[in-house]
Amino acid sequence: MKSALIGAFLALLGVIAALTGILSGDALIALLDRVAPVLGFVVGLTIVADLAAEAGLFAWLAGAAARFSLGRVWILWLLVVVLAVLCTVFLSLDTTAVLLTPVVVLVARKVGASPLPFAFTTVWLANCGSMLLPVSNLTNLLAVHALGNPAPLAFASLVAPAAAVGVLVPLVGVAVRYRRELSARFDVVTVDRAEDRPLFLVAAIVVLLLVPALVSGIEVWIPAAAAALVLVIAFAVRRPGALRLTLVPWGTLLFASGLFLVVAAAQALGLATLLSEVVGKGDSWPDLLRLAGGAALSANVANNLPAYLALEPVGGSSVRLVAILIGVNIGCIVTPWASLATLLWHGRLTGLGVEVPWGKFAIAGLVITVVALPLATLLLTL
Repeated sequence: MKSALIGAFLALLGVIAALTGILSGDALIALLDRVAPVLGFVVGLTIVADLAAEAGLFAWLAGAAARFSLGRVWILWLLVVVLAVLCTVFLSLDTTAVLLTPVVVLVARKVGASPLPFAFTTVWLANCGSMLLPVSNLTNLLAVHALGNPAPLAFASLVAPAAAVGVLVPLVGVAVRYRRELSARFDVVTVDRAEDRPLFLVAAIVVLLLVPALVSGIEVWIPAAAAALVLVIAFAVRRPGALRLTLVPWGTLLFASGLFLVVAAAQALGLATLLSEVVGKGDSWPDLLRLAGGAALSANVANNLPAYLALEPVGGSSVRLVAILIGVNIGCIVTPWASLATLLWHGRLTGLGVEVPWGKFAIAGLVITVVALPLATLLLTL
């Protein structure tokens, strides 16, 4: 609700900018042409994720991880890591934050383990682990346009070293901080069967086919929309009560649309000129680190979406654009509002009665950022 209200306010500012001539008609059309496929992808993938969760797919995966962890918390944690990385890379960070968070917390409680290592692993991998593919993060989808629309595998080859840093550094942080909790043991649990077997199978097949479709080079909103349609039809036949208007992420759409409009208006007023003085130019390691650091600071002050859009015009090269992505993806883990995924993650934890120690969250996120950003940007220069 808060994000929707903020989005409505930002959208109102965008409308005022359009009415006063700050945003021209051509600029609005260009913005719509760029962001409509991105928002369409968000809608399709959110519906797929919600209905797949409703069919029991994610709960089954987490339960299977608990079953095959041999009674050891650290093995369960590693299996959750694999699940979180795969979910983030192929189904986006918001999917991980929204759907995987409650599953891993409930599984941790089921085996008598502390939920915090699993909760922090989920949110850090959702953000920091979202570098590898365009579909992994909205910022990546926006960057694809500026990078010349590379195929998914070409995009992955460009960002792979930074993506590896974004996964490994948070994992080392969790392993060190929660080493005692992760060394515990538990009794082996059973995997719960899906209530509706046909729906479960349809969801599993749809998600299994969707993953390669998202990296096939087709515009990602097309397979996401097709997958959503198949699941909507399946649920209309088997469980129509699960179909509701709230499956569409109206708040997210309004929030993102408002951010896009406001940043476009700010760009028209010369924001890029101001930012270029702050983040500098050049492709050397100190230059890239300065740019990534500025992007991370912008993301934590505002949010990673407007931070990326504001800084994109000062990119100028593929390596500098990747440095911006490093900042807004890997570096957006200090403040709760730095990414929508973190806000969604916190909302799920609150609903489960898990208290987030924000002071420790910010300090740990700062430590991870201070370590990861120099490493990730250094690898860009090698």
